[in-house]
Amino acid sequence: MITITIAAFVIFLILAVPVAFAVGMAGFLGLWWSGKYPLAIIIQQIFLTADSFVLLAIPLFVLAGALMETGGIAVRLVRFAQALVGWIRGGLAMAVVVAEYIFSGISGSTIADVSAIGATMIPPLTKAGYKPEEAVSVVASASAMGILVPPCILMIIIGAIADVSVAALFAGGFIPALVMAIIIMVYIYLKARRGGMLPSQSLSLREIGRTFIDALIPLGMPIIIFGGILGGVFTPTEAAAIAVFYAAIVGLFIYREISWSALPGILINSAVMTATVCFLLGTAAVVAWIMAVGQVPVLLAEMLRSLSAGPVAFLLFTALLFIILGAVIEGPAAVVILLPTFLPVVKEFGIDLVHYSIVITAAVGIGLFLPPIGVGLFIACGIAKISMDRVLGPMLPYVIFLCLGLLIVILLPWFTLILPRLLGL
Repeated sequence: MITITIAAFVIFLILAVPVAFAVGMAGFLGLWWSGKYPLAIIIQQIFLTADSFVLLAIPLFVLAGALMETGGIAVRLVRFAQALVGWIRGGLAMAVVVAEYIFSGISGSTIADVSAIGATMIPPLTKAGYKPEEAVSVVASASAMGILVPPCILMIIIGAIADVSVAALFAGGFIPALVMAIIIMVYIYLKARRGGMLPSQSLSLREIGRTFIDALIPLGMPIIIFGGILGGVFTPTEAAAIAVFYAAIVGLFIYREISWSALPGILINSAVMTATVCFLLGTAAVVAWIMAVGQVPVLLAEMLRSLSAGPVAFLLFTALLFIILGAVIEGPAAVVILLPTFLPVVKEFGIDLVHYSIVITAAVGIGLFLPPIGVGLFIACGIAKISMDRVLGPMLPYVIFLCLGLLIVILLPWFTLILPRLLGL
């Protein structure tokens, strides 16, 4: 059953069948071939997976991200980021990383991140002398890091599957994201210095103050969201609803950059994206059930024991697997299929679930922008109107430094666990 499922999935991917349908058909064929289980299990697993209060946060954060992408919030955050680091060599590229760190903490959607920051920053970068492929690489690497900054849809999915506090995952993502952001910015600085690139602007406290005031309303959203979640005032799902309300008020009535005529289109696009994600989660749950019935977790644990693999080796293996699968299939599907399989091994090795979840999230983020097949990288290339083959060379060093940051996070769990423990989560 497992062999047929995996073989069918690979064949469907080669035939360019959409991932959700490839996963669902593979699960169907595996169950049908075995003849041991009723096919009604497929409908049951799809329904049970989607029927979750925690997952209700997904459509809300998707909608909030879409509203902020078009409501003028991203532009103001980018200007503030430019004022903060524009006076350093490579400061314009560093501003992308800073803006992504801030904006990702508001939108919750990696696709919204790369779309908003890419559309806002790629034109200024190319105008300042960066080659389009270099600009795309900067935006892509920043977005790969940004998946760790909460709120994060993938963290919500992981929390629902692993039965771990979403608030703890949100708190655990801040410092690992900062570690990866610093590594990327150091590389940008060294590259700018080697290339003789001058700062894009001089240090101006007045400009920092002006852009800070201009960005004050967008910056208020993460304070409300995280203050409420970490303070126990509301759940992540309720926080997502508040984010939608906040973004709608700002875009429609304060900045007035969202027209009423554009609102139906935003709602429809958000609904389509949500339906895609939830259907993908449901079909992936069928394959996860097949893996569990086939005793894959037990076989995996025995294999790792025979190889005398320790916790670090297991984390490295997991990270590599999720980087590859994050590029080949979408992150949520990879998590739904593999996480239930790996959880018994995680517990056997005594690895903290929050730390393990953050490692998975970071690996999927890298996979999303892994050349030449990462979905996020395709979006960034589309914004810059260049082909993927032009980005392969410039993007490779950024992928290496992102992997270095992930290695640091794996070897030093303190970076992940310090904030959740301080906050008692």
